[in-house]
Amino acid sequence: MNPNNRTDRKLISSGSTFEQEIGYSRAVVAGDWIFVSGTTGFNYQTMTIPEGLAEQTEQCFQNIASALAQAGATLRDVVRVVYVLPNGAEFSECWPVLRKYFGEVRPAAMMISAGLADPRMRIEIEVTAIRPSAVQPQQNP
Repeated sequence: MNPNNRTDRKLISSGSTFEQEIGYSRAVVAGDWIFVSGTTGFNYQTMTIPEGLAEQTEQCFQNIASALAQAGATLRDVVRVVYVLPNGAEFSECWPVLRKYFGEVRPAAMMISAGLADPRMRIEIEVTAIRPSAVQPQQNP
């Protein structure tokens, strides 16, 4: 089976130069699942990144929301999130932004402290979502 010929797989790009240079997609839709790659605070149109952690976190969510929209989903469809910060002690600085986007969604989450590819990057966020049409309403007995 040639993985490039799968009809249930869609590749989504943000237009970032990183995707072409490194060889990955911003997101991959496989059936009803949407896997969004680790996303940093770069504005992919201008390839600039703000200095502040909160501002980078906001840009991460804008980038993720854009990828999800191309897949027919929103941030409300996220079921899993992984946060990566070079300095784990700074994690609480981005909590207000995280609550803004996920306060009601409350996906399963993990935070890892690890180095990132560029020293300007202060956070990277990866999410997994499920298409809204795949979620069946629960029936009351």
